[in-house]
Amino acid sequence: MKRIVISENMDAPAVAVLARDFDVDYRPALVEDAAELAKALALADAWIVRNRTQVRGAPLAAASRLRVVGRLGVGLDNIDLEACAARGVEVIPATGANAESVAEYVLAMSMILLRGAAYLSTSAVASGRWPRQMLSQGREVWGKTAGLVGFGSIGRVTARKARAMGLRVVAFDPAIAADSPVWSEHGVEPCGLDDLLAISDVVSLHLPLVESTRRLIDDSRIARMKAGAVLVNSARGGIVDEAALARALREGRLAGAALDVFEEEPLAAASVLADAPNLVLTPHIAGVTLESNERVSSLVADRVAAFLSR
Repeated sequence: MKRIVISENMDAPAVAVLARDFDVDYRPALVEDAAELAKALALADAWIVRNRTQVRGAPLAAASRLRVVGRLGVGLDNIDLEACAARGVEVIPATGANAESVAEYVLAMSMILLRGAAYLSTSAVASGRWPRQMLSQGREVWGKTAGLVGFGSIGRVTARKARAMGLRVVAFDPAIAADSPVWSEHGVEPCGLDDLLAISDVVSLHLPLVESTRRLIDDSRIARMKAGAVLVNSARGGIVDEAALARALREGRLAGAALDVFEEEPLAAASVLADAPNLVLTPHIAGVTLESNERVSSLVADRVAAFLSR
């Protein structure tokens, strides 16, 4: 019987579906134990991971029988794609399955950040204070411009939702020609990156982490952003220069930012982001909801099973 190792959390019904036809080793904490992971992988035909498991180096070398990797998500920077390709190992991401969740996160954070310090008011009001004047300077998303840096499947879902909320949407994606029908189909204006930064009230990142995008949003590009703009990164850590962002927030050059992803995860307690103002930090959960976890797990389970059944 073919063996599937699942080294991070997966929706239980999807695991049960796989267990009907395969020998499934499901241990969500396996990612934490390198020795046990290597031992488990020695007999694995398939390996299912999220973003914390590193499919490279010693763990990948230990998986001598491996035929397929299922990724419970869409980012592939934790997978050595070249090494997998060289060995003929198929990589199956959950493309599109968490797009709704990420898009909702982007818009929720955009509203929170544009509204200013409203999300910080609960303790003040509960303690008897009434900071109404201070918290009455927030802004609406209606009529604002959202700039999407990257316009793949998640960017397109975000654009649809943003337009429904009354935002003008512009996007930058060098992989899509300016005359592509994709733009008009989604009611989105193609835009150069520098122009996008200059006109957008909300800048949201939707790019993979590759060498050309590493620290793409640095001091110089933050300096080009519109006064009062906010930044949301739900894509990949490393696209934003965290030190540059912290400086911009402390100096008031950005109105706010929300980061769901970081160069190093978990974020260190002594991070340069510590105590930066108007900053919302979440632990890589933009694409994770009860519903998206079901969709992602089901999709990957189905595709991995189909691959192993060839």
